[in-house]
Amino acid sequence: MSGHSKWHSIKHKKGAADKARGKLFAKLIKQIEVAARQGGGDVDGNPTLRTMVQKARDNSVPVDTIERAVKRGTGELEGVTYEEVKYEGYAPHGVALYVECLTDNRNRTGAEIKNLFVRNGGSFAEPGSVAWQFERKGVVTLEASAGSEDDVMLAALDAGAEDVEAQGDIYEVTTSPSDVHAVREALESGGYPVQSSDLTMLPTSTVGLADEAEARAVLRLVEALDDHDDVQDVFGNFDIPDNVLESVGA
Repeated sequence: MSGHSKWHSIKHKKGAADKARGKLFAKLIKQIEVAARQGGGDVDGNPTLRTMVQKARDNSVPVDTIERAVKRGTGELEGVTYEEVKYEGYAPHGVALYVECLTDNRNRTGAEIKNLFVRNGGSFAEPGSVAWQFERKGVVTLEASAGSEDDVMLAALDAGAEDVEAQGDIYEVTTSPSDVHAVREALESGGYPVQSSDLTMLPTSTVGLADEAEARAVLRLVEALDDHDDVQDVFGNFDIPDNVLESVGA
């Protein structure tokens, strides 16, 4: 599994806790505000906002909360202005990490993210040092019970998807960023319930972590970054075998 798939599964489990859900809601609301500010409040004319709103709905964010976030983004309601900032670095054992943040204080956030890297055995890197190892993609996930792998693959590819991969109890459908909505809608219209859809950064190659101690060291940093209030997403090019992942309790 790619780092995206592994970390997606870990975050899904973490989100079951009320505290984690509250943090997730806050992150999703920020993403909606920024998308509305940058491209307007019409989901049909703003693909990024559409993706963020759908992501919030998939995670049970209340409709009125979503609507207020859109209005803060468009200026109809007063709110904080957030800036998109991306940070790059390395976790232990040469794992590349790409961190996306929304902040109202770039200097504070930068210092805190750098400190998290250093305190957890990683290293901060210059812009561009890591980004080239990832590709922006759309990802649609379905429960494996939605249908046979062959049927799901046929439906997804017909809708314009690039690839379908079975990842344990889910199917992960990869698309170009511009096709994620069309593929999701086609799957749902075909009777395949979609679990989530999002834009992500997929690694072009991965670093294997077959040793439990190595996996723990990398996940410690990734989790510390993800827990930061300004961090929206952490992407890594790590590949942890299922048996190792289970042994570290993730």
